[in-house]
Amino acid sequence: MHRIGVLTSGGDAPGMNAAVRAVTRMAIHSGSEVVGYEHGYQGVLEGKGKILKLGSVGGIIDDGGTFLGTARCGEFREVAGKKKAIKQFEKDGVEGLIVIGGDGSLRGAQGLFDLGFPVVGVPATIDNDICGTDYSIGFDTAVNTVLDVISKIRDTASAHERVFVIETMGRTSGWIALYAGLAGGADFILVPENVPETIEDLTDPIIRGHERGKQHSVIVVAEGAASGMDVAERVQEKVGREVKLSVLGHMQRGGAPTAFDRILASRLGAHAVELLLANRGGMSVGLVGNKVSACWFTEAYSHGKELDLEILELAGILAL
Repeated sequence: MHRIGVLTSGGDAPGMNAAVRAVTRMAIHSGSEVVGYEHGYQGVLEGKGKILKLGSVGGIIDDGGTFLGTARCGEFREVAGKKKAIKQFEKDGVEGLIVIGGDGSLRGAQGLFDLGFPVVGVPATIDNDICGTDYSIGFDTAVNTVLDVISKIRDTASAHERVFVIETMGRTSGWIALYAGLAGGADFILVPENVPETIEDLTDPIIRGHERGKQHSVIVVAEGAASGMDVAERVQEKVGREVKLSVLGHMQRGGAPTAFDRILASRLGAHAVELLLANRGGMSVGLVGNKVSACWFTEAYSHGKELDLEILELAGILAL
């Protein structure tokens, strides 16, 4: 291929810029030109593509977000929208595309591939809910962001002898809450995959801990498991102690990517170019057992990535 396209789509994730950088420089190294599309699939439909040179991606490896921008595009969900995108690719001389994003972005890529256009996906989502890879780009940074908050809140929780509830992102997946909770020594971790049957399952250990002299408790709850506000109110009613709530929200998406995410994005972005130039479209790259690999789009998004409940059990044991 003489010219390939690249875009970032869906929710932003730290490390997307590092992935665009890797795609651009690997493609140029391999003798191909690169067109970067602004604002995801919407930018394709609007013809907002620009040639990326080596210098175009200089210095962006440090930055969170995505310098190409991202957006959700209703028009692209329809077959007519995808056909319109392919016509724009033809107009721009783009012979293949690399899509950097999460579940919805890969579904869109599958739609293009079904219409005969070569596409390779790079999983980038802080939720870490894409199959075919141990980690998606942005997850490690988000976990470290939450971990930093847990550590700071623990200081004030201990000083005031309070219970704190920290609500993280994760509507259908508890990976962020689980990893950050374990690393931060949270007393309880609530995830969508394993919600306690009763509020007493949560409050009774808090009461017992207080009776043996424990000064504070930290509860990490993924938004898909329960509302942080609801958990805080119900816990306060049961334990008779002041409970404070911290909802982290979109701060989890921001910040400079960790070293792990930069390396992951670099490896996956480069491998995506290799697959595309080898005419192996319809696949999503990934990291499995520290080895770069790839799977079909349908495998990446057709079923939810299972949370490791053994880690959740371990976190509960270590919190005793």
